[in-house]
Amino acid sequence: MQILRRFFRNKGKPSFEQQLRNLLGINPGKISLYQTALSHRSVKEGADENNERLEYLGDAVLSTIVADYLFKRYPYKGEGFLTEMRSKMVNRQKMNDVALKMGLKKITIYNKFDNALRGSQIFGNTLEALVGAIYLDKGYKKTQYWVLHRMVIPHLYVDDLESIDINLKNKLIGWATKNGKALEFETIEEKLENGRRIFTIAAVLDGEALAQGRGFNKKDASQIAAQLAIEKLKL
Repeated sequence: MQILRRFFRNKGKPSFEQQLRNLLGINPGKISLYQTALSHRSVKEGADENNERLEYLGDAVLSTIVADYLFKRYPYKGEGFLTEMRSKMVNRQKMNDVALKMGLKKITIYNKFDNALRGSQIFGNTLEALVGAIYLDKGYKKTQYWVLHRMVIPHLYVDDLESIDINLKNKLIGWATKNGKALEFETIEEKLENGRRIFTIAAVLDGEALAQGRGFNKKDASQIAAQLAIEKLKL
């Protein structure tokens, strides 16, 4: 009876490979690569088991694809504009938003009992790891096509991003000054993860930590902290 119940319970439930195919829109080849890409270190501690190495690779591949896309889309724009647009498209918060819209949270393997992880940016990191897995599985050209047609076109509205002021930190500082608030950006943590330095910066308003951001440099971490603080303050 127990075996029969298990059979009927699982009947109709898509396999991991089917879920991947539905989510990614491609036929995955090396399934183990995607399993690793979807495994957070909260459940897989080994460097060869969790997705941090693939995240590192995917971040570089994604940055290259977006840089190439912007270079061709804006043939007369300068380096400063292109760099700013790329930052708008691939920053940690934006990647996390895209990952959630794509439904990555449903198949990411992480410690669901850790409440801090549920609202964190691990899904954006997972998306970058998936880009790394697709690159290793399918090669650059197919990865480029996937990024453009599954991420950039449906989720990253470039025309809208053009008009967004990326310097959210200055916006928050201006608001604080206007309203007589004391605002500081404090470095909470600085550590190495897989050879990359990760910074955690807190936006501290009147002595209270309002929001925290993580990034590969203090500027990006501060911008993320500022963005989260602005959202929290509903500015």
